[in-house]
Amino acid sequence: MAIDLSQYLVIGVSSRALFDLTEEDRIFREQGLEAYRRYQLERENEVLMPGTSFGLVKALLRLNAIDQAARRVEVVIMSRNSSETSLRIFHSIQHYGLDITRAALTGGASLVPYLRAFNVDLFLSRDPDDVARGLQSGTASALLYDVPSDVSADVDQIRIAFDGDSVLFSDEADRIYREHGLEAFQAHEIQHAHRPLPEGPLAKLLKSLADVRGLEQPSDATVPSIRTALVTARNSPAHERVIRTLMAWGVTIDETFFLGGMSKHEVLQAFRPHMYFDDHPSHCATAAGGVPTGRVPSYDDPGTGIGD
Repeated sequence: MAIDLSQYLVIGVSSRALFDLTEEDRIFREQGLEAYRRYQLERENEVLMPGTSFGLVKALLRLNAIDQAARRVEVVIMSRNSSETSLRIFHSIQHYGLDITRAALTGGASLVPYLRAFNVDLFLSRDPDDVARGLQSGTASALLYDVPSDVSADVDQIRIAFDGDSVLFSDEADRIYREHGLEAFQAHEIQHAHRPLPEGPLAKLLKSLADVRGLEQPSDATVPSIRTALVTARNSPAHERVIRTLMAWGVTIDETFFLGGMSKHEVLQAFRPHMYFDDHPSHCATAAGGVPTGRVPSYDDPGTGIGD
């Protein structure tokens, strides 16, 4: 019987998101495909350094160890590399003991048609065009920033932090704020406090993590395998709709921070996530200096926002 990936939480990750391919990408851009091909083949057995998504991928794959008979996560390498230039990537995967066996290697062709073919729930990439097209196709996608200069030590828990509007929730309320200002935004949120916010691009990821969390044995409850945080610029009185939305979804966020315009940097440094997802370029740029960060561009403004 064929394996149905729709039953898993599927993370599609580009090779540049998983590993640090800064030098390799420079050679490709400056010297062309053939120079890049020679460089990779000559260094086939040289292990690549971890990239921005490495810690998150490693942590998520730990979920499969909870119950060996019931896998929960699949990670798929999605790359424009050819099969031969990917040998170094697979060698590095084996070196780090990552349980990744599936790949889509398109030899320069677009990755987007294969996001749905692999039932990808979240696509992580360093390529702005791929992320924009992924979002346009309906797949939650995030554009990763550089690896932080001071990555926190590895922790046993999976720790993921989310912004709220335009990330976990739709941009409905955010549009009102941008178009009509803070007072109109707060009035709207008070008026609709009991109406759940529509889902945003990463709502499914949060719900999938909650489902996995629900499978843990009561004896493990004191140290859950997954810990989530909501780090939002909202504050009172706009907090109530967020809380009621999560209750309506049946989802519990472990740590919630209503910052009311404060910088998110210090809170994120204290939480130490494997990844922080936000939609705002300036928030992402600040956060990326201390924690792995992915920008979830809005559908109408995918933008690049990041120099590769």
